[in-house]
Amino acid sequence: MRKIIECKNFDEERALYHLVDADVKNCTFAGPADGESALKESHNFTVSDCRFSLRYPFWHATDFSVERVHMDEGVRAPLWYAARGQFREMTAEGVKCLRECEDMDFSRCTLLSEEFGWRCRRVSLTDCTVKAQYLFFECKDLMLDRVSMSGKYSFQYVEGMTIRNSNLDTKDAFWHAKNVTVYDSVVKGEYLGWYSENLRLVRCHIVGTQPLCYCKNLVLEDCTMEGTDLAFEYSDVEATVNGHILSVKNPRSGTVVADSVGEVILDSDVMAIEGKVIIRSNTEN
Repeated sequence: MRKIIECKNFDEERALYHLVDADVKNCTFAGPADGESALKESHNFTVSDCRFSLRYPFWHATDFSVERVHMDEGVRAPLWYAARGQFREMTAEGVKCLRECEDMDFSRCTLLSEEFGWRCRRVSLTDCTVKAQYLFFECKDLMLDRVSMSGKYSFQYVEGMTIRNSNLDTKDAFWHAKNVTVYDSVVKGEYLGWYSENLRLVRCHIVGTQPLCYCKNLVLEDCTMEGTDLAFEYSDVEATVNGHILSVKNPRSGTVVADSVGEVILDSDVMAIEGKVIIRSNTEN
């Protein structure tokens, strides 16, 4: 039989430590005792319509759901070493919200957390807003759909990720990323995708200076580009671009096809350059 905890206020250390088979409703976790780790090591529980202002509430939690919960800036590092969590309509404002977790599913959440999602596995975001630096650093097996994110240095060292229908306003995104596919999204930033491997962009709008350099097995399919000068330097690339590219520089191998290119720069003293740039009028440079 499940335990119901409702309309309570908790501020002591480990207030509901190792809670099992319970539902927590309309509670507040705040107060002068300033206790940490309210639901640490808990299992098979739900939390709904609650407010949190204390640190580390869900460390080592497993098999749980969180719905209509607000965690303010005082809730530092709320989700570490947790597994199999579901989050609906949650707002999280504290730093380092998610780290070394697995099988976490976020829907309709607002995530305003620096260094969100480090070293996690199998995380999905759907209909979420995210603001973070170093978003999803060193993560594996991610799914993002209809996500609006802003920040810097996103998706570094990620392995295995699919993004759909999203708006990514970032910088230095996808550095050293492997096996990433982005569909039908806006990807805005500087120096996008450097040193990536098996990065594929499909029907995306790519914005920003010096994108997609030093890449291995880079693929662009039916993309558009804006403000993208010095693109594809030393990359192995197969790209079809609808519209204009400001400039292409020293593609190492492969073919870039576009409607027009402002400048093609082939001046490498570093390595042999065998890539081709083809304008759709069938003029080859």
